[in-house]
Amino acid sequence: MGHREELLKGAKKALLEKGYARTTARDIVALSGTNLASIGYHYGSTDALMTAAMLSAMEEWGDALGRALGEPGEGDDDPMLDFWRRVIRSIRTDRPLWLASVEVALQAEHNPALREQLAGGVRAGRSGMAAMLSGVPEDQLDDATVRSLGSVQMALMSGVLTQWLTDPANAPSAEDIVAGIRALAALSGAAPRPPATP
Repeated sequence: MGHREELLKGAKKALLEKGYARTTARDIVALSGTNLASIGYHYGSTDALMTAAMLSAMEEWGDALGRALGEPGEGDDDPMLDFWRRVIRSIRTDRPLWLASVEVALQAEHNPALREQLAGGVRAGRSGMAAMLSGVPEDQLDDATVRSLGSVQMALMSGVLTQWLTDPANAPSAEDIVAGIRALAALSGAAPRPPATP
């Protein structure tokens, strides 16, 4: 493995262990076994290297999530409950990757290239979630389903993730989440619709 690959590996390790804001060029060099000059030579700057590390970490996070959601179920007859159990198991098992995904979103505010990459990942995530939940292949989904079903599922995952990362002892279980989703569905069916605006 050359210096370029070692630097990326070291930067990803630093990102997962220390976070973006606390990682220094010296941390990366120490973890990669390279030297400071090699950062500039291979990546141009520490920021560019950290951007590459964040993008690589996001790919790994996407792969980890895909594996978690593709794992065999626990034999439960309720696919929604099974889905949320797998999500929570992944958050607990792959916590550093999930944390990195949050930090990537924060750093994207100041990095247009990273924001563009992240936005593409969000669009793909919406489509993937809508396909998984509806059972319709992604290339056959209509935009309305992707924007509604896919977006809401991603919003639910973000909220569950926030709770599990900040307060795991009191975070909702898969059973709590499914009961809440079903309660919301029941409320929406029973609640009167607001009058249409002229």
